[in-house]
Amino acid sequence: MNTHHSKMDQRIFKEGLSTESISCYLLCCGLSDTGETISRKNLSGIWNSDEASLDACLADLEARNIIRRITGSDRDQEGPWYRLVPSREWQAPAGRR
Repeated sequence: MNTHHSKMDQRIFKEGLSTESISCYLLCCGLSDTGETISRKNLSGIWNSDEASLDACLADLEARNIIRRITGSDRDQEGPWYRLVPSREWQAPAGRR
């Protein structure tokens, strides 16, 4: 029996994010759910838009504390790595606080 639970939080749809940022979050969740590293390299392999939009979405998610960048050691070779942050720690965008 599969006891693995998705880390995707439905709250993502109520945060006022762009469709692309939500898509990026869902891709991050998919990587996490399959045991893959949430890295810039892994995301760019499945991202269906340009690299600039991926970077903008990652920056948006990071600014709202939906994902957190992990730095150090061999991880920097694949571009930044990220981890998902529990929704109770997410931050509202400026102007919505």
